[in-house]
Amino acid sequence: MRRVSLEFIESGMVVGRSIYNSEGRPLLGVGMVLNEQYIKRLKELGIGAIFIKDSLFEQCEDPVDVISEQTRLEAINAVKEIYRSFESKKRISTTRISQAVNSLIDELLSKPEVVVNCVDIRSHDDYTFAHSVQVCVLSLMTGISLGFDKIQLKELGTGALTHDIGKTLIDRVLLNKPGKLTPKEYEMIKNHAQYGFDILRGDQQFSLFSAHIALQHHEFEDGQGYPRGLAGKEIHPYARIVSVADVFDALVADRPYRKAYSTDQAIAIMKQRSGIQFNHWYLDTLFSNIAQFPIGSVVVLNTQETAIVVDNNRETPTRPVVRVIIDRHNRELSRPLEIDLTKDYLVEISRVLSEEELSKLLKVLSEPELMRECPVS
Repeated sequence: MRRVSLEFIESGMVVGRSIYNSEGRPLLGVGMVLNEQYIKRLKELGIGAIFIKDSLFEQCEDPVDVISEQTRLEAINAVKEIYRSFESKKRISTTRISQAVNSLIDELLSKPEVVVNCVDIRSHDDYTFAHSVQVCVLSLMTGISLGFDKIQLKELGTGALTHDIGKTLIDRVLLNKPGKLTPKEYEMIKNHAQYGFDILRGDQQFSLFSAHIALQHHEFEDGQGYPRGLAGKEIHPYARIVSVADVFDALVADRPYRKAYSTDQAIAIMKQRSGIQFNHWYLDTLFSNIAQFPIGSVVVLNTQETAIVVDNNRETPTRPVVRVIIDRHNRELSRPLEIDLTKDYLVEISRVLSEEELSKLLKVLSEPELMRECPVS
């Protein structure tokens, strides 16, 4: 199974993971064969990418997600209810939030060895809700790694799930603007942090610590963030954790104005901001829970061979288990060679193939006479 952008989807491809509409009902199930009508509908819904199955990945086990499909859908629906309830009644269901956060905590605690391999599939309309859930998941995984107790995890999870609640008071046209914001528009967007804090503090059942996540998740380590220009330890630890999770999930998600970054690209971008925007400790802790090269990635090794990532090594996320499928002479191997990069330090990953390169490679593999004309490396 591999994630494919809609621009590279073709009729005849097979769905590898179920696709749901904004109400949580399945649009296309696993195993369904795509046609032009289905592809058109996916584009209309603003779905940027889906998971498909193909022959290159037949022998690769699909990665286990950190939370089940059911738990994720229930959490997304909970966030929708919370947002809509506030928009219509100016009230938040703390019970609904508590149930969603408890479910996420329980499931994550039951899978301590699982790392993040998959990016969830989102429609344009569902972005904010799905983003809130994934930020909560990533923040909780970070908190678990840091040894937080159940009370701390509950406070962290509650704040992470509602970190963008202030956006309910921002004009949706502005929030969904595909182009660059004007300085005035950006100032208006920045108000969501204070709005979110005010909303959560208006309900005495919310912890002050959780509310500070909404207020401070855009503060920077060097004091150049907003709304208050706090720096370093002036920022609450929960907010520093959510800040890292928030940006990572935004980078690896498709947006109307750009394609998603790959996991390794997102990690590289954020590491450049360590100590400037992000606390290095929380950054490294989050990344210890993420597969830098997710299962199913097609990579070029320093040996000039091409391989598929087939398993992760949790302790050394940059050195997964790979299966070499094309040798250094650009010949397809009849018997792929599996290498655990933690046991062979002479071999390392040079880069991940782009979708354009992978699309070309798959075409070449289906037409062997093209192999010599189209070297991968």
